[in-house]
Amino acid sequence: MHGIRDLTQGPIRRQLFNLALPIMGTSFVQMAYNLIDMAWIGRLGSESVAAVGAVGIIVWMTTSLALLGKVGAEVSVGQSIGARNMEDARLFSSHSLTLGLLLSLGWGAALYLFARFIISFYQLEAPITEDAVTFLRILTLGFPFVFLSYAFTGIHNAAGRSRIPFFVNGIGLILNILLDPLFIFVFGWGTAGAACATCLSQGAVCFLFVYHLRRKSRLLGGFPFFIRLRGYYVRRTLRLGLPVALLNILFAFINFCMGRTASHHGGHIGLMTLTAGGQIEALAWNTSQGFSTALSAFTAQNYASGRNDRLRGAYRTTLAMTSLFGIFCTLLFMFWGEEIFSLLVPEREAYLSGGIFLRIEAYSMLFMMLEITMQGLFYGTGRTIPPAVISIGFNLLRIPLAILLSSTSLGLTGVWWSISLTSIAKGITSFLWFRLKGTYLSGNAHAR
Repeated sequence: MHGIRDLTQGPIRRQLFNLALPIMGTSFVQMAYNLIDMAWIGRLGSESVAAVGAVGIIVWMTTSLALLGKVGAEVSVGQSIGARNMEDARLFSSHSLTLGLLLSLGWGAALYLFARFIISFYQLEAPITEDAVTFLRILTLGFPFVFLSYAFTGIHNAAGRSRIPFFVNGIGLILNILLDPLFIFVFGWGTAGAACATCLSQGAVCFLFVYHLRRKSRLLGGFPFFIRLRGYYVRRTLRLGLPVALLNILFAFINFCMGRTASHHGGHIGLMTLTAGGQIEALAWNTSQGFSTALSAFTAQNYASGRNDRLRGAYRTTLAMTSLFGIFCTLLFMFWGEEIFSLLVPEREAYLSGGIFLRIEAYSMLFMMLEITMQGLFYGTGRTIPPAVISIGFNLLRIPLAILLSSTSLGLTGVWWSISLTSIAKGITSFLWFRLKGTYLSGNAHAR
């Protein structure tokens, strides 16, 4: 029916896996862009990694803002499909893309104009600052492709077609892998070459989405990509997507401030450890987010259809799988942290510092998985505010806690402990909030 997959019928576990595995792959691919850039640039030295890492937090803010269209599409389109309202599903799809394009143009222009002012916040050495400013300005040229691709991904996830974003983004990643060494080393463009490779790859991903929807799938029976905005669809898309986008932007801004604290105590090695280590940790977060996003899409359709028995089964299955993945990440970071970090930055001082970061983060992995699972349930029922409140509250706590702990004998490791401890608190609080508000599994879908 209109190229969608009905998630209100059939085996729960198989449907979750069919949804989750491509989404996990897509999340991995999207994170791998920055990791590959860092891995190649790591061969230029820790200073170059620090420059890319400084911009990485800004890119994090950008992808967080792009979540507005992605999450808005996943929930609104998914619930419309569950309610068998294909016209609304098409209109929500068009609005997600239109809002994404408008946001990308405004945000990209602001970052291009104020790039030097933003990077100067880290108080890095002048050559590192110059590299970071150039890197950021080139990346802003590809922001429209990023926002549109995120919205396209959300639309496909809502329709149960999560394999398409995985394959499309995978092609973009392969292109980035090929272009990075060519631009960085053969052409001698350094960090600017990595930025150019990323922009071209993101453009290719967006083009492939457009080609597939126009020439291949005709998803939802076809819909215009850009549309004159209507109040109801804008408000609902913003209500669903904005809390998620804001909490992720705030999260990135907090890491921006944490980067200042890390560079104060550890110089460019401290900043490099936070940003590169954060990219490694984000692989665990974003990969496991595949199950959360699958649970959200599954919940959206079944919640709108009143199939609450299927929601409970999906919740138990997702929690079991994310817990197993959390145990795996805990062991990996605890015992092989230095070896993993050395794959990005082979300098001894860098990977020793990174190993300490990953060992401390290992203690929070299971609790991070718990938070991720709860997010999927909250989002799928249209309750995007509770996870935002929990995340914003404890992420804000990281700044004073990092300052306090780093002023003791812990020094730089106090910054890492502030991240780990608040992650543990977020997981526990998310679980308790959901259990106390279990009626979220017994309501009806939104009424227009």
